[in-house]
Amino acid sequence: MAEQERSLRAQPTPAVPSPSNRPWAEQTTINDAIEGWKHNGWQDLSPNTVRGYEGVWARHVRTSIGTRRITELTPYEVEQYFRALKEAGAGQTTVRLVRALLHRSCRLARKWSGNTLPNPITDTELPTWSAAERPRPVRAPEPGEVLGLLQAAADEDPRLATFIRLVAATGMRRGEACALRWDDIDTIRAVVRIDEGVVSSGGSSSAREPKTHASVRRLAIDADTLCALGALRREQERLAASCETDVCDRAFVFSFEPGGRRPPNPDWMSHSFATVRQRAGVADDVHLHSLRHFHATTVDSVISEAQKQARLGWSTVRMARHYTDAVPAEDRRAADHVMEVLAGRSVNLPPATATSSRP
Repeated sequence: MAEQERSLRAQPTPAVPSPSNRPWAEQTTINDAIEGWKHNGWQDLSPNTVRGYEGVWARHVRTSIGTRRITELTPYEVEQYFRALKEAGAGQTTVRLVRALLHRSCRLARKWSGNTLPNPITDTELPTWSAAERPRPVRAPEPGEVLGLLQAAADEDPRLATFIRLVAATGMRRGEACALRWDDIDTIRAVVRIDEGVVSSGGSSSAREPKTHASVRRLAIDADTLCALGALRREQERLAASCETDVCDRAFVFSFEPGGRRPPNPDWMSHSFATVRQRAGVADDVHLHSLRHFHATTVDSVISEAQKQARLGWSTVRMARHYTDAVPAEDRRAADHVMEVLAGRSVNLPPATATSSRP
């Protein structure tokens, strides 16, 4: 016990800033508030959320409304600023993100000031966007378009072709596919485990646990996709051997580093997909994420709604994670059905064993 106490006393005490150094007063600007939240709160946010806030702060806030004192701003001026963003070409999602950044920062600054600072964002409203002004929704590509993408990707890079095949065949998110390791693939049971996701930040990428329990799941995988993964592993082992290293079971499947110690960057995969899409002559409203919509649409007729949501890792169905384990045969039906579609063969499977109303 005495040893523990000595150890605790030896540890440095965190420095507490003096009140004079805290900017929560009349001169506090929007940028001050955002900076305060960045250093005392952004650590709890996901890297993707932080990247979004950093982007709109740099592009739309820092040199404009960010320079204004919080005490000087009125809701009317803030709404004028939102409308100016829209008229300058900012989309609805961007303006909503800007408002979220300003609102949370000013709310925290008010708290940190002992409720002496106002929050001029609280009662503000966003401008409206007509249907014609909104971006086109992501659509599910047709089977022929997906087949064209797979062929164009095979001509470009076997690794990319297998990546696109896996996303289309399982409905994985791109970050989940980037995080896939060789020991996540059970070739005997034809099952793949999803328990990580890769996020990119500051030009680097890292694998992390998913934010929701529903995202952790085991999926049936079809024989053709397993075969493509096996061919990719042999190619990865050949490349690793040429660099005098090896591919361990914990290596990342789609890594570009010999030996697979580092996961691929999801943004790079999206950019590569866009190149393949152009070569395949597929419309530009199809994105890498569209393959997830393709999968959901393709399996819709052969499995129940609950099992589809469990397979895709959605958290909108209660106990979806456990439902996946309860109906392995139904999940296998989904895998085999998508294999037939991706092989370009017609298929007539019996109806799903359980159905429910679909949204």
